[in-house]
Amino acid sequence: MLMPKRLKHRKQHRGRMRGKAYRGCELNYGDYGLKAIEPAWVTSRQLEAARRAIVRQMKRAGQLWTSVFPDKPVTAKAAETRMGSGKGDLDHYVAVVKPGRIIFEIRGVDRATAIRALELGAQKLAVPTIIVERELTKAERAERAQEVAENLAAAAEMFAAEAEEEAEALAEEEAVEVASAEEETA
Repeated sequence: MLMPKRLKHRKQHRGRMRGKAYRGCELNYGDYGLKAIEPAWVTSRQLEAARRAIVRQMKRAGQLWTSVFPDKPVTAKAAETRMGSGKGDLDHYVAVVKPGRIIFEIRGVDRATAIRALELGAQKLAVPTIIVERELTKAERAERAQEVAENLAAAAEMFAAEAEEEAEALAEEEAVEVASAEEETA
């Protein structure tokens, strides 16, 4: 899970989530993105679950960028604790997400895969989102199509190599089993 290495202050005030995001509201790296449309706290667990769902759907092709980081500590008191006796202990970290903020960006996969992956990732987040797409010229679109084809070819080669290694390992195991069975009968 994501969390800061160190903090200047262990406990923070809750703060307010007024207004909209002016930074981080445009696609910087990817061609497709997941944009928040309401303010929310997104926990590090939610971000990690969304990231895993997106990467799994992309089948390890393309690239994924996370543009928010959970750096705000949230405290919680133990259940059935009386009022008073100070602020609670650190419980988890959240990223403050305002409307318009890009949360994830994807590049290097085809449009259908990117949209399906971002839809799955959006289901893991506790904030309503929309999928945004970069406006591309014809030359950029052709370049991206070439990049997607190369990524798919590389992924296919990787899967073929893994399957070949597994087949060789199984063949060696069978050969050892046959040899040991022949030795036992002899």
